[in-house]
Amino acid sequence: MGTLTIRNLDDDLKQRLRERAARHGVSMEQEARSLLLKEVAPASERDDDVVTAEEILEFGRRLQRVDFDQKKLTDELWSFIEED
Repeated sequence: MGTLTIRNLDDDLKQRLRERAARHGVSMEQEARSLLLKEVAPASERDDDVVTAEEILEFGRRLQRVDFDQKKLTDELWSFIEED
């Protein structure tokens, strides 16, 4: 196995990598390795059509938060369904 040292890494980028690794419960090194493998691995070693649960969660984290009344919406949905 080879070793890679990255110098002059932006502090903000390093912090984001640290936070991402913490969310996944792995070290920064493992997170960086996973990201590199995902982005640099030959197409035969990865399936670009597969979306991981983490990718879905990451997408959801970037969305603007909207407050809503879940009970009201559910009641409206059931009322609509029961009309038929």
